[in-house]
Amino acid sequence: MRSIHAWVPAIALVLVTAGCSAVGNESADSGPRSDRVVLVTHDSFVLPKPLIRKFEQQSGYDLVVRGSGDAGALTNKLVLTKDDPLGDVSFGVDNTFASRALDAGVFAPYDATLPDGAEQYALPGDDDHELTPVDTGDVCVNVDDTWFADHHLAPPTSLDDLVDPAYRGLFVTPGATTSSPGMAFLLTTIAAYGDRWPDWWTRLMANGAKLDDGWSQAYEVDFTQGGGKGDRPIVLSYDSSPAFTVSGGKTSTSALLDTCFRQVEYAGVLAGAANPKGAQALIDFLLTPEVQAALPESMYVFPVDSSVSLPQDWATFAQQPSDPYAVDPAAISEHRDEWLREWSDVTSR
Repeated sequence: MRSIHAWVPAIALVLVTAGCSAVGNESADSGPRSDRVVLVTHDSFVLPKPLIRKFEQQSGYDLVVRGSGDAGALTNKLVLTKDDPLGDVSFGVDNTFASRALDAGVFAPYDATLPDGAEQYALPGDDDHELTPVDTGDVCVNVDDTWFADHHLAPPTSLDDLVDPAYRGLFVTPGATTSSPGMAFLLTTIAAYGDRWPDWWTRLMANGAKLDDGWSQAYEVDFTQGGGKGDRPIVLSYDSSPAFTVSGGKTSTSALLDTCFRQVEYAGVLAGAANPKGAQALIDFLLTPEVQAALPESMYVFPVDSSVSLPQDWATFAQQPSDPYAVDPAAISEHRDEWLREWSDVTSR
């Protein structure tokens, strides 16, 4: 989520001016200090300046933010540095990578008090409460409704439709080995087709699907509604994407809600943290109504707090699926490398 979101590349610049007193100033990080809390997160972490200031004023800690790539890169760094952690707390490990981090002993237990509705997003198998759900969203196939209307072609509605010759050469998706949403889409097909998923991918590639390295290339460059001059009206994106293609009170895109995979982003206290109390304070802060309400417009994800009102465009156009696909985290942990090798073999033929 953002880990899974990079909607506007320049948005990361907001972080530099967000009031995080040591952000981008690693020379100040000479060692553990009790007056700061160090957050290790993905590069898309952004919160409004007033919220950053509020945390620092209420907690008494300066917030230091260390970006570490996307969700996959973040998880890898946390695992590799678990014996000498990069900070006190991490945000951005999602349910496609969480089991790996837990198996490696990256996090320490912290049973945070969850807001209304958040319990449903708790990670299955996390009996020690090492990870706290903060936000959610769904990776879904999106379509350019305007393009399909102009071409007098009914848009696809399902995964099966994507391998129909009627949609040959129209779909673009980020790859599973290079992208968090791409990995989520692979898991979607595994959940949908079981052991037959390689056959579906073989048919998809034969139908002219294009693979990009990341979401930005797929959506912003190759998708017909992405702002560039793309020529593919079907793209892998998010259930929130239609809220960002609104003009004149209408959206020009739709998320296909029967193709979605639920992602949840978590925060956790890092095992061996120099300031575990500060880490706990930050996790609690991320669950406050003010932060939860800011998530849609700052990080393009849904809050886990069901009592929080969504922005108007989100409430109208960012529809969430009622029954998204899911894969058990233990199965992901056990089979991830095997699945990615087989996916690479199938898609490179």
